[in-house]
This record gives sequence, C-alpha cells and structure tokens, in this order.
Amino acid sequence: MIDLLRAVILGIIQGATEFLPISSSGHLVITPWLLGWPAPSLFFDTVLHWGTLLSILLVFWRDFVDIIVATLRSIFQRSLADPNARLGWFLVIGTIPAALTGLLLKDFIEALFESPRAAGVFLLVTAGLLTLSEALARRIRSQTPLEGLRLSQAVWIGAAQALALAPGLSRSGITIATGLAVGLRRDVAARFSFLLGTPAFLGAGLLQLVDALSADGAEVATQLPALVAGFVASAVVGFIAIRFMLAYLRRHTLHIFAIYCLVAGLAVIALTFLRA
Repeated sequence: MIDLLRAVILGIIQGATEFLPISSSGHLVITPWLLGWPAPSLFFDTVLHWGTLLSILLVFWRDFVDIIVATLRSIFQRSLADPNARLGWFLVIGTIPAALTGLLLKDFIEALFESPRAAGVFLLVTAGLLTLSEALARRIRSQTPLEGLRLSQAVWIGAAQALALAPGLSRSGITIATGLAVGLRRDVAARFSFLLGTPAFLGAGLLQLVDALSADGAEVATQLPALVAGFVASAVVGFIAIRFMLAYLRRHTLHIFAIYCLVAGLAVIALTFLRA
C-alpha cells in the first residue's frame, strides 16, 4: 500500500528521470531504499510509466498522427518513399529487441529490481556509455537528421533499448548515446529515443495490468487514488522534462548527466556496503 505523498514523489521522480538520461528505473529502486519505504509494486511502477507515455503523446501527437497515417498508407502502396512511413516501421523494428528480452528474461530482470547495489553498478555503466558516446560523436562529421534515419541505425538503437530493462541503465541515456554513436545529432537521437519508448511503455504496461488484475484486482482498486496521483505527477513532470531535453541537447552535451550517474552510482554502492 502506498500513500498519496509517496505516490506523487515517485511520480515526479519517474517523470523527470525517464527523459533525463539518469535512469528512472534505477531511481525508483534507490529512492524507496534510501528513505526506508516499502518497494512499490511492479504495477505501480507500470502506472508511472504510463504517465510518461502520456507525456510523450502530448508532446509528439502531431508526429504520431503523421507516422501512423504514413505507415498504414505504405502497406497499401507498398512504398517507403515517405520518411514518416520509414520512421513508423523503424519504430516497430526497434521495439522488437526490448519486447523479446523482456519476455525471455522477465524473472531475471525483476530480481534486479530488488538490488539497490545492482542499480548503482548500472548507473556507472550509464555514465560510461554517455561519456563514450560523446567521444564517438566528436569523430563523426556528418550527422543524420531524423528524415534520413537508416534501418541499421534504428536496429542498433533498438538493441540498446533492450539493455535498458535493467534498473540503473537509463533507457533514454543508452538510446540517445547509441544514436550519437551511429551518427545522429543529439536532438535527433533524443527525439527518436522518446518516440521509441512509446510502444515499449504501452506493451509493458498492458502485460503488467493483466498480471496485477489476475493476481488481486481488489488490491489494485484500493490503491486507485495513489495510482492516479502518481500517474498525473509523472505525466506533468515528464512533459516538462521532454521539452527541456529537446531544447538542452541542441546546444549542450551529455557530460553533466554522465557525472551525475557516476557520483550517484558510487554513492549508492558505498551506502549498500555501509548498511550491510
């Protein structure tokens, strides 16, 4: 059972850290552990992700309308001449690795969410990936706009998203970093990363909803006020975070986020030993 205040706090954390490349899943593991709160249920975690899904839809709704219409049209016309049609199919293809990984390694991934130390270690991995991507980006002279995205680039970014199922490995961080490494501009990599998160959040949320209702639908009903509060907080803060990141990455690097992940990861690992 989670109260309204904790639900709002966790919703704010989810909304901010999902799009800032510092790992929302890692923070949702670490924050309750630091504060001595009971770990939130996977269903509550999923509802928070649905909040960030709503924020993506609110920011990119025009893009999604164009992409869906173009993708459906491409089926009948048997043509990928429209960049939006290509983007639609690239989003589908890019989602497959994470979907397969989540289904095949479900129990292993869920076990990682019980370990703050694992989240701290993966934060260090995120810091390293963000730093490496910036080093690679400086060596790439031509940077691809979203309309010029290639299948190979979408596949690499989709494969990277599959790794981000572990807590502490930032989904936005690792997909943006991979986008930079394969030649996308920072803002373009962020845009594709945010769009790619939509089917992942939706699919994972539907699976968790089925599991939660089949296990104990009555318990879900009793948590409804907290679920709504967390959802709204996540959606509002997520909307702000997306707008911020798209503007920030036009002129700035990922180094500040790499430093944060490094410091946070080391601090969490040290605390796990001190509390042992």
